[in-house]
Amino acid sequence: MIVLLTGMSGAGKTAALRELASRGHAVQDLDYEGYSVLVANPEQPVGWEQRWDLGKVRTLLDAHADGTLFVAGTVHNQGELYDRFGAVVLLTAPPSVLLERIEARTDNPYGKDAAGRAQIEHDIVAVEPLLRRRATHVLSTDRPSSQVADDLERIASGSSPPR
Repeated sequence: MIVLLTGMSGAGKTAALRELASRGHAVQDLDYEGYSVLVANPEQPVGWEQRWDLGKVRTLLDAHADGTLFVAGTVHNQGELYDRFGAVVLLTAPPSVLLERIEARTDNPYGKDAAGRAQIEHDIVAVEPLLRRRATHVLSTDRPSSQVADDLERIASGSSPPR
């Protein structure tokens, strides 16, 4: 089983991956290690958009053979690989929570400047509804990451998390 965690910046994708890794699951943040590339796009507030290197991501997914692999990312071309995921889970939180988390984090500078913040505010309105329509599951992350991880494990096992 391969599960994609997607959602806005600050939604808790990295926190969920960390919690899942601590439980022994295979995880990969697709924002790093060359899985993503930045492409100029002057129509975006930051002037660029992120895309997956589809060949590299396919190679990662093809290599997975045992247990559950949780991957995380939100990019413009992610839908091209949706047929490869057993579940696509939208992680979401109220905009105020997203922006507070972005301001507080120290391991990622994205969203701390005016252009990044404008991009996030744009994406909450324009992108999250698209992700919601294609997601197999939607989880609120305005609760402890251990509870989010519990729900993600249930999804990976074929059970639905409690509402």
